[in-house]
Amino acid sequence: MLTMEKLQAYGAKTDEGLKRCLGNEGMYLRLIGMAVEDGNFAKLEEAIRSGDVDSAFNAAHALKGALGNLALEPLFAPVSELTELLRRKAPGDYEGLLKTVLSERAALKELMEE
Repeated sequence: MLTMEKLQAYGAKTDEGLKRCLGNEGMYLRLIGMAVEDGNFAKLEEAIRSGDVDSAFNAAHALKGALGNLALEPLFAPVSELTELLRRKAPGDYEGLLKTVLSERAALKELMEE
């Protein structure tokens, strides 16, 4: 079961995220569960692997907003970096950042299952 303490140990800025949920801890935790299952993770992975920069940007941008609002910093940071690279269509290590994003997502999912 996910707790505020586990999220804090993970590196989430729970005070910020909780504020955005008007102090409702139950809602905050439910939204995190929804964010972890967001279909944009699969869209991002597929778009990067197929070289579709525009679709990858759209998926990353959507994730950036959701993860930022929840203050899930360990996951938000690489998604944010990836979003900005994709926005500029700049050359970069898209696969490496994607690997980091998916790894952080897996770590958060694991916390939810403990």
